[in-house]
Amino acid sequence: MTTSITLQDCQARDAADPLAPLRAHFALPADTIYLDGNSLGVAPRAAAERVAQVVKQEWGNDLIRSWNSASWFDLPQRLGDQLAPLIGAGPGEVVCTDSTSINLYKVLSAALNMAREDSPARRRIVSERSNFPTDLYIAEGLCRERGLELVLIEPEEIPAALTADVAVLMLTHVNYRTGAMHDMAAVTAAAHAAGILTVWDLAHSAGAVPVDLNGAGADFSIGCGYKYLNGGPGAPAFVWVHPRHADRFWQPLSGWWGHAAPFQFTPDYQPAPGITRYLCGTQPIISLSALQCGLDVFTAAQALGGMQALRQKSLALTDLFIELVEARCAGHGLGLATPREHAQRGSQVCLTRDIGAYAIVQALIARNVIGDFRKGDGGAGRHKDILRFGFTPLYVGFADVWNAVEHLRQVLDTAEWQRPEFNQQHAVT
Repeated sequence: MTTSITLQDCQARDAADPLAPLRAHFALPADTIYLDGNSLGVAPRAAAERVAQVVKQEWGNDLIRSWNSASWFDLPQRLGDQLAPLIGAGPGEVVCTDSTSINLYKVLSAALNMAREDSPARRRIVSERSNFPTDLYIAEGLCRERGLELVLIEPEEIPAALTADVAVLMLTHVNYRTGAMHDMAAVTAAAHAAGILTVWDLAHSAGAVPVDLNGAGADFSIGCGYKYLNGGPGAPAFVWVHPRHADRFWQPLSGWWGHAAPFQFTPDYQPAPGITRYLCGTQPIISLSALQCGLDVFTAAQALGGMQALRQKSLALTDLFIELVEARCAGHGLGLATPREHAQRGSQVCLTRDIGAYAIVQALIARNVIGDFRKGDGGAGRHKDILRFGFTPLYVGFADVWNAVEHLRQVLDTAEWQRPEFNQQHAVT
């Protein structure tokens, strides 16, 4: 395969890109091509000043008064309302709080309670074998606790797995390893037709692809704040529950922040109405304030076309990367794990290689081209080692893509990746 696309062509596309000004919202080093926003987003420029304001003024000077004077108390709900349009949720349906794993425990527990109240024979949770491990671990723990069964399948096996003994179908909308994306509406409809509740993990979707939870009729959803939402390392996650379910059950972590009147200090738990009951303990205000800076960029993006415009650019960036890799890095044993079809692709491109994938990524990182590596599971060709590249349209440009592929070509052509320092594995890959 050959291509006539040049660096100058890509620079011209950047010059004509209506979303290009959004890059100025981020503190991105000029010499870095950052293709790992699907793992940790770039810091918004406003974050350092905002965190300093919280620490120095609101905490440092105003002290406990800031729960009221700085509106700390309702920050999880306010950020939830700011996030809601990105995921097809309504006002008052989302809270930003806790971690993805903790929020998954909450909603999966509630979903199991609902499903088994309606039909005690439903004793299975179904999920993808290649789902993100923390999702599987949380589900496995709940199954062990309740005497249930976790059934792991491949994506094409989902229709046949929707049987009368299944309580919950738990899926990640965009697969973390491959970038493959489910048709949320179709899968949810199929699950509901079989009497099964759905739990969707949006960790690799929120802020990257348009999502319509209400339009899809989904039941529960959780997601991450530090990837495409750019909330900072370990940023609070979010949780959404369809309004038809929100008041039906307590969630299991019935802490005082989810109480209907926490400052009444009653000895018994009285759950708050709606999504607020999915809060638990006192909220991490500094972290939530940093997350707000990431969400503010999406608010600014609304004037430039919002998620639809971001999605259009994301697909253009990933199309370009695939075309350039296949043309300029041919003959080096790279495969494509990510679907070519737009409707089936998130905002990342994952390449495979039989040997050297980790070292190639490390060689690129040494050149300030930042991607990451995910290890295969030893499956027969399905789950090979992955070179993973995320394309965040808020700050990645077309020239970035061309230059990244040029670096990859050089690393492969010169066998630079075989140097010993690139084959020493770090704790975080």
